[in-house]
Amino acid sequence: MRRRDLLNLGAGTAAFSLAELAWKQAGHPALGAEKDATREPLGACAPEGDPLQTLLDGNARFATFETRYQQASSPAARQRLLADYWQDNCHLVRSVLAEGQAPWAGIITCADSRVPPSWIFDVNPGQLFVVRSAGNTAFDDGVASMEYAVANLGVSLIMVLGHSGCGAVSAALGSQPLTPLLEQLVQPIRTAIPRGLQDLEQGVEHNTRSAAAALTVKSELLARKVEAGALNIYGAVYDIASSRVKLV
Repeated sequence: MRRRDLLNLGAGTAAFSLAELAWKQAGHPALGAEKDATREPLGACAPEGDPLQTLLDGNARFATFETRYQQASSPAARQRLLADYWQDNCHLVRSVLAEGQAPWAGIITCADSRVPPSWIFDVNPGQLFVVRSAGNTAFDDGVASMEYAVANLGVSLIMVLGHSGCGAVSAALGSQPLTPLLEQLVQPIRTAIPRGLQDLEQGVEHNTRSAAAALTVKSELLARKVEAGALNIYGAVYDIASSRVKLV
């Protein structure tokens, strides 16, 4: 292992130790410790109210946390913020997660590394059923995955989540030559954007709305669920600069 790697490892270990110390000082058990023998059901973290509002409320918490974290004056202050933020989340113990899953929302979003759905909506493993592909289009495998989530896992909400500065939308707006597979990927994005439009953020919104509408066009199962009132589908855009999600 190189000296640089050792330094990075040491820094990461120190940061984790600070987080654990802040957690213990707040009166919580050691990080990584299992809960007691009481085993929560798989759906224990499902929202009691409107799942859409739960997503938006979670995003508001995340955006507030991000702002405070960036403004924190010291590493210790940042670790306290992390500990408090993590404490308030609903967690399922590993033994429960190992038994299966009961997600309450489906997310179709971009593969962009800056768009982590669980962080954006302040949730933990077991709550979101996520499909990711560059450009968050309604591609066949993604739609089929959402059919599974709705029919087999009981998901009642699907959100197509675009984001600011999307590279796939930028490629669709541009004229640079693409590989055959990339051309195939951006084709539905080009179709979704009005002819002559060059504004990237408007293109992102058009693409997101188009993908959300395409779900019930491509899937009879999803269309029937929407018609029966058992499923709601939304389009939204995540703004990376502000960490905020808005419906479109």
